[in-house]
Amino acid sequence: MPTSAMQESKSMSALFTPFDLKDVTLRNRIAIPPMCQYSAVDGLTNDWHLAHYTGLARGGAGLVIVEATAVSADGRITPGCTGLWNDAQMAGMARIAAAIKAGGAVPGIQIAHAGRKASANRPWEGDDHIAEGDPRGWDTLSPSAVAFGAHLPKVPRAMTLDDIARVQRDFVDAARRAREAGFEWLELHFAHGYLAQSFFSRHANQRNDAYGGNAAGRSRFLLETLAAVREVWPGHLPLTARFGVIEFDGHDAQTLAESIELARAMREGGLDLLNVSVGFSTPEAKIPWAPAFLAPIAGRVRSEARLPVASSWGIDDPQLADRAVADGQMDLVMVGRALLANPHWPYHAARRLQVQRPSWVLPAPYAHWLERYQLQT
Repeated sequence: MPTSAMQESKSMSALFTPFDLKDVTLRNRIAIPPMCQYSAVDGLTNDWHLAHYTGLARGGAGLVIVEATAVSADGRITPGCTGLWNDAQMAGMARIAAAIKAGGAVPGIQIAHAGRKASANRPWEGDDHIAEGDPRGWDTLSPSAVAFGAHLPKVPRAMTLDDIARVQRDFVDAARRAREAGFEWLELHFAHGYLAQSFFSRHANQRNDAYGGNAAGRSRFLLETLAAVREVWPGHLPLTARFGVIEFDGHDAQTLAESIELARAMREGGLDLLNVSVGFSTPEAKIPWAPAFLAPIAGRVRSEARLPVASSWGIDDPQLADRAVADGQMDLVMVGRALLANPHWPYHAARRLQVQRPSWVLPAPYAHWLERYQLQT
């Protein structure tokens, strides 16, 4: 497991120590998770995305992961999602990867297929399935013909073996384009009730072939997709996944045990880090929302799977984030909404944690003025 100089300086908090993974070094343990902007047209990025990611990178985080980017048109969550299924999309993403790197952060991207949660309206336009007959919508796919329910009632088509092979090829092609666009960190979206999570979930997978049934069968799609991407993603760059290890559906002990076993198998298959999240496979889940509620679970995955981990959800307090790293629960802390509200959250976190010369996390034109007038956090 990668290590770094946690004791480098008494004035250096755990959150602000570098992190090495493969040939990549993050300047600190603050990572920005994928946060969908739903602002693309035909999967193409535009000036909104360029300004958004440039600002986040300049804010001081060590890693910026571009939003869930569909591997195919039918893999989008909404018509406004970004894509990497053609070279025109790759060219736009190359501008974003370069801008993130120029801002001092490592450029990452998450590639995804939304499965039965695809063909939805943007969150601020309903966050529900696009109505039947609306030309903006499309047919959805899933391991089995089982709807998510609630606001997403569309019944997906059960995938054939040819469908499975096609989607896996789409992941491979998207990974290759991500590499060619200049991204240095790849995250496979295996979480949040989207396609890969649906294969693992008993709520969505009712197959009786090699891709269903017991935990090994339900894990097969994820492990095969990881192996296929591993073949084309450079071995010296991090290959990671976001995965929902728990559902909060009343079967948590069994699900977490199976998830840890899958995490071990993914490590053996070449996964470098797991971004620990919730499954979100059923609207009936009772999620115990609270600050850093996933931290103990992430720590258990880290220990038992012997794999570096990251996690998120409610870790926007600097002391809480610092403690999660210092206590060995996480290697990276994913900070999302707090950085939307304030892209320079890392600077204010450094001041709160009394890191010497906190201005080093900022571009010089900002740091000069902020330090000169000692703005309060």
